[in-house]
Amino acid sequence: MKRRFYIFLAVCLFPLLGVGILRAEDVQFRAQAPAQVIVGRPFQFTYTVNQRAKDLRAPEFTNFDYIAGPYTSQSSSTSFVNGRRTSSFQMTFTYTLMAQKEGTFSIAPATITINGEQYTSNGVKITVLPEDQPATNSQQSAANNQQPTVSSQRQSTGPEQGNIFVRTLVSKTKVYEQEAVLLSYKVYVAGVDLKQFTNNTTLPDFTSFLQQKIDLQDVQLQLENYNGRNYQTATIYSTLLYPQKSGDIQIDPASFEAVLLVPNQARSRSIFDDFFNSYTTATRTLRAPGTTIHVTPLPSGKPASYAGGVGKFTMDAKLSGTDVKANEAITLTLTIRGAGNMKLLKTPAVDWPEGFEQYDPKVTNNFKTSTGGMSGTRTIEYLAIPRAAGEYILPPVQFGYFDTEKGQYQVLSTPEYTLHIARGAGDQSAVAQPAGVSYVNKEDIRELGSDIRYISAANFVPANDNEVMRMQFGSWQMGALYGGPLVIALGLFIIFRKRIRENADIIGVRKRQANSVARKRLKTAKKLLAEPQHKEQFFEEIERASLQYLSDRLSIPTADLNKDTITSTLRGKAIDDALIERTNRVLSDAAFARYAPAMGVKPEELYAQTEQLINDLEDCKL
Repeated sequence: MKRRFYIFLAVCLFPLLGVGILRAEDVQFRAQAPAQVIVGRPFQFTYTVNQRAKDLRAPEFTNFDYIAGPYTSQSSSTSFVNGRRTSSFQMTFTYTLMAQKEGTFSIAPATITINGEQYTSNGVKITVLPEDQPATNSQQSAANNQQPTVSSQRQSTGPEQGNIFVRTLVSKTKVYEQEAVLLSYKVYVAGVDLKQFTNNTTLPDFTSFLQQKIDLQDVQLQLENYNGRNYQTATIYSTLLYPQKSGDIQIDPASFEAVLLVPNQARSRSIFDDFFNSYTTATRTLRAPGTTIHVTPLPSGKPASYAGGVGKFTMDAKLSGTDVKANEAITLTLTIRGAGNMKLLKTPAVDWPEGFEQYDPKVTNNFKTSTGGMSGTRTIEYLAIPRAAGEYILPPVQFGYFDTEKGQYQVLSTPEYTLHIARGAGDQSAVAQPAGVSYVNKEDIRELGSDIRYISAANFVPANDNEVMRMQFGSWQMGALYGGPLVIALGLFIIFRKRIRENADIIGVRKRQANSVARKRLKTAKKLLAEPQHKEQFFEEIERASLQYLSDRLSIPTADLNKDTITSTLRGKAIDDALIERTNRVLSDAAFARYAPAMGVKPEELYAQTEQLINDLEDCKL
């Protein structure tokens, strides 16, 4: 009995629960109308709300005749998906209006009451087009002759030839070099049922232009009054063109193949044929005329910092810090914003102070291409590492471009930065050294005097004087006794003399030990690789292993190691360009992984690349 009661209670409360859920939703109260209407033709204006409502108060429909309404309708639905209940509700209030005159008019928002609270809709803007002008006899005859027939014959057409045609539209006909031109092909339809366009399309080659096609995802039909007649229109192709030379550039005509639905003109065979209209298809080739773009050359007097930009741009700069220690990275980030030929911009050069090891900049593009042109941001990150302590000046970074609005060149500039570089803790190489002097730590110099131990005959005491007396002078025993130590001493002298010479050649010692030192660092890095919490130490070991190896093998101080010195030194030793490029790339990745981990360098790949690089360089004669 209790079970039946609970079931009955659930059935009764379920609809109420649904209403409670519906009322808890956000209220959506919207006004909708066609974007374009024609004078003297009725159209529908609606209000929709997603909850039960009352007391709709519509504004005065100024400039529009009120024909009928409001007609109220309701719809609701409930669905269960994976055990979850979803319900929706909508009320619609429909008015029938008619425009009195052409122009663009706004209809004010309406109000409605829901559960005692008042809500306001959005306003609506409507463009009213004039009525179709009556065609002359010659125009009507030409239009009738161009109506598609049932045959499959393809016919060409133009604006003056019928009820469907394609126009070539350009945003500008006079531009500067590299200034964007929007070219669109727009179809116009009136009194014809257009089904689709085929793939049989012929577009110009756009010679002398760089092209950036615009993706037209949602093609919207719109009313447009053209030459006194109202057409349904849609843009079927759009592209941005950047002229690469000056002068008059001709754009050839284009052609599109359209499939039209044509009513059958055959005599009706039954009452059903009269009731249900039958159609067939006909193809029609629509030709869009060509056009000419007049391109003005950029004026003379380009600034030295001109980066190829044409448009309107701004630039922001951000420096990671001005007070750092030697061997710590400094990052300068430039953000160029604006609209124009963003993809053709050159990367501004940064004049880092002498003694700074610099790496290839990282460039991140975030562009958006639309009918308004190309706009967005280009972010450039410059990374440099000071190798010696001191105070340095980072000059301003300049970016020059041509402003199409002002018709002249503009130069954007960053501030001048003063960099205070302190000596790195425990880093011997952080002390400034004279040019041409190798960096050698005290630990690399061995104490040479203690390597030789002299043997004094005065300290040699025979165990038994009688044995000496019994040895005859000139016997082999006497020669072995006195000559043996002399030979041993001479051999030791030669051996240690050679070692002294080898140890005196510090550069040679470091060359011979470069591989073993690098292997020890790689071994340490491999242990750190297995411990994620020591990721920073891993990248540090990898960078030091590669830098120290190159410094020892090439006899270049660590502070002087940079892309230029490494490239010139390796080329001087007849090293392959591919290996040189790989060397610089590994060093760059190691530095960015250590100082800019957000770049996403994978530790395992970096370890493998560094190990392989050392192996390949070890096989070369450096």
